[in-house]
Amino acid sequence: MPPPASALEPTRGQFVGRRRELKELRADIDRAGLDTLSGRKAPRARVLLVAGRPGSGRTSLAEELARQLADDYPDAVLRARLTDPDGSRVPTERTARELLDALGVPAPPGAAEDDLTGILRDALSARRALLLLDDATDAEQVDPLLPDTPDCLVVAVAEGPLTGIPDVRPCTLGGLDKAAAVELLARAAGPVRITVDPRSAESLVEACAAHPAALVLAGGWLGSRPKAAVADLAKQIHDMPDEGSPLARVFAHTYASLPGPPARILRFLSLAPAGHVDPHTASALAGCSVSAARTTLDDFVALGLVRAVESPLPQYEVPGCLVPLLKARTESQDRPAEIQLARARMLERTVRLLQSCRAVTEPDASAARRKLAGMPRALRFPGPRAAAEWLRIRRPALLAAARLAVADGELDTLARRLMAALVRALVAHRGTEDAAPELYGIHRLVLDVAERRNLPREQAAALLNLADLDAQTGRTRDALARYRAALDAGRAAGDPYATGRAMESVGGAYQELGDWSRASDWFGRALAQRLARGERTDAARLYGRIGAAHTYAGRYGEALRNWSSAVTGYRRSGDVAAQARALSEMARVQEYAGRPEESLRTCQEAVELARHAEDVRLQAALQLRLADTLERLGDPAAARLHRGAAERMLGEELPQSARLETNGGAAPSAYEIRSASTED
Repeated sequence: MPPPASALEPTRGQFVGRRRELKELRADIDRAGLDTLSGRKAPRARVLLVAGRPGSGRTSLAEELARQLADDYPDAVLRARLTDPDGSRVPTERTARELLDALGVPAPPGAAEDDLTGILRDALSARRALLLLDDATDAEQVDPLLPDTPDCLVVAVAEGPLTGIPDVRPCTLGGLDKAAAVELLARAAGPVRITVDPRSAESLVEACAAHPAALVLAGGWLGSRPKAAVADLAKQIHDMPDEGSPLARVFAHTYASLPGPPARILRFLSLAPAGHVDPHTASALAGCSVSAARTTLDDFVALGLVRAVESPLPQYEVPGCLVPLLKARTESQDRPAEIQLARARMLERTVRLLQSCRAVTEPDASAARRKLAGMPRALRFPGPRAAAEWLRIRRPALLAAARLAVADGELDTLARRLMAALVRALVAHRGTEDAAPELYGIHRLVLDVAERRNLPREQAAALLNLADLDAQTGRTRDALARYRAALDAGRAAGDPYATGRAMESVGGAYQELGDWSRASDWFGRALAQRLARGERTDAARLYGRIGAAHTYAGRYGEALRNWSSAVTGYRRSGDVAAQARALSEMARVQEYAGRPEESLRTCQEAVELARHAEDVRLQAALQLRLADTLERLGDPAAARLHRGAAERMLGEELPQSARLETNGGAAPSAYEIRSASTED
């Protein structure tokens, strides 16, 4: 993910001026703080503050400082943007997770803000790292992210002071000095015209108030018009009616020079999620071809209106300082219906790209691949690797699109389709475990829409998905509450799948909490529903879960009766491997109950079934169980034979303590948003 630098602030190769500010900031690192003066070691990282209005070059200065200091902080240079381009605050939870991802430190999905910031501080406690926190709104955003070690450094970028963080002296930016401003203008416009007419260049700098973003726009306009005179541009900007800041005046001049179609594309870029644009996004927003959108975006780069991002894919960034100006133009020149239609086109295009991204992972003869073949070439990926790379690079924008679609509230049907397609693509390319943090956030968004639209079926599915992730990360009581809420929603929707899954999962949560009686009771309720619907295979699995709960509780008679019913159910369904596993559990319970001879016979029967099922690992595990039982019966020679057979099956690396493990059949996963309206 590229660093969140404003597109109108000079990048590393373009940085000019600010030598005094850089010197002051570097000196501030070693300045004695209040703790040092009082004889105490500083408990936290030093915070340097670069303060200035958007477009003043504040991010560029912070980036240049980070570049110069990188060798002093060899463990990591981390970047995070604390405000979205639309001006909304980025939740600290999301920022902490992004920083942890950059460090390669795992964090449980759904973890609370305090937990995530605590994990982040722990991860940084043994590192020398530099954090660049861009576009901070206030101290409350920055404070939870500060490392608890003076070996780290934080460079914060904000519009004003961060009142509440002690011992921070802001480096406040105004315009560039005259020499640096002329140099920046020359870099954007080309050096010849600036060199031959230095007085006009200085006049243009004065008209732009030496504001870096305004100078980049003015230089871009000149660069695209080789015959235009610098003096003429300076006079035009001087004579423009007062539209507020110098940046607003220069932008108005540049915008007025654009033909109608490019101007429309530019306005609609303010709708791009998280300020990230690719040709598909621009094409969908403006209703033009992908190739035309890319050509226009490249023209905007030359004009200084957007910045090309270094990426394997064509990617562009809309500068935060221009977003309010673009929004104002959109609101004044485009009808609300046109804006909503542009958003709808963008979401629909994103859904189709995600469907294509997922479909390319399917077998060649599958229905998804046949549907993919009928899509336009521009929406198809050459292979799974290219699709996975697109998903990785576009992930921040895709997640932002989902959040914006839900927050908008006017396009909920498209939002639901987008989230369903995003879940499927993430699972297809990364798997549920690796993508769990993103999935958790998406399921919460699904729940928001389902509650807002009173869609109990989707509400139940989202609650089940969230509860599964809670359960997997040890938040069992949170999972239990969500499973119960999913049961209520499933009943309201008349959805037997959701109610059955919820009842079984409630039982699983109670089992995890060690409440065996409640666990077996809830498994029994789920079993009654399965039997009433004639779902014999699921019923057999539930008999096993009830048997496991009774086994944990020491009620061996009840456990054996339920395991026997599980064996019968699997036999009737023809699932030989499952029947063998159930018999092995019966053997375990018989052994616990002090009936080793019965256990031996049952285990031998399970071995034969496993052999018939050609399940080598199951055979080996059962051979080890036989060996243990024979040792307890006083036949070590026979035990060695069975242990040797297991080792031959799986290799000598098999530990002698290996055991066949089962939970009696776990509830199936619910990693799918079950709604007819969200099906591909």
